[in-house]
Amino acid sequence: MHIQSFFDQATFTVTYVVADRATNACAIIDPVLNFDAASGRTSFASADAVIAYVQGQGLHVAWILETHAHADHLSAGAHLKSILGGKLAIGAHIVDVQKIFAKVFNLKDSFRSDGSQFDTLFEDGATFNIGKLNGRVMHTPGHTPACLTYLIEDAAFVGDTLFMPDYGTARADFPGGDARTLYRSMRQILALPEETRIFTCHDYKAPGRTEIAWESTVGEQRRSNIHVRDAIGEDEFVAMRNARDKTLDVPHLILPSIQVNIRAGALPTPEDNGVSYLKLPVNAL
Repeated sequence: MHIQSFFDQATFTVTYVVADRATNACAIIDPVLNFDAASGRTSFASADAVIAYVQGQGLHVAWILETHAHADHLSAGAHLKSILGGKLAIGAHIVDVQKIFAKVFNLKDSFRSDGSQFDTLFEDGATFNIGKLNGRVMHTPGHTPACLTYLIEDAAFVGDTLFMPDYGTARADFPGGDARTLYRSMRQILALPEETRIFTCHDYKAPGRTEIAWESTVGEQRRSNIHVRDAIGEDEFVAMRNARDKTLDVPHLILPSIQVNIRAGALPTPEDNGVSYLKLPVNAL
């Protein structure tokens, strides 16, 4: 197994290409569609870097895997699938997220809240293959109802659930989120063997650290994660998380991101003038 990382500076997002060198099959995890909120323009620099790598290495895409419907960046899943192929997958509880935000954005009958925008909806415990590599799905909600961890051989791709040990854990105040559920999900991840590698979806660089980082181990997280190390119990975590979340700003791309990401990375259907429009609900969040 070879893991190649791509860091998007604008959104602090890490996209991964996980490849089986024996067969040249690969999976792309959490790809980024670049979006300028001021102009409403999309671009493909981050996705094009992934495409160039996949094609340059002679890889063929088996899966495009989303850990959840992100609130901090737009997904390039649909764009990558149109060029590289592969099955686009997310957790089965995406339907819960779709139903929540269909109400927030007042989406009409043309939007289906059944997950059918994706090729595969993974249930907890589902298995999949990337060539000869074995993958297993862990449903790890709390940040959102649909969050997944993808365990591929000895590597766990945890999305936003855990960050680097010196930065802590995901927020739990988005619609459908819950701090107690998040704690229990993280304990599932931290029950994996201590040598299991953990790959996070973001790094915001903790104070005092100069380098971007996104890889740790279960053992490192259990010993030193500032929010959820072994010495911190469930009630203590819930109190901390709920208090901290009240101080956090709303992610500046949450409204465009969610509208695109619940559509599997596709823009809303163009209107009669050929333009796609993203809604801006006032006082809804």
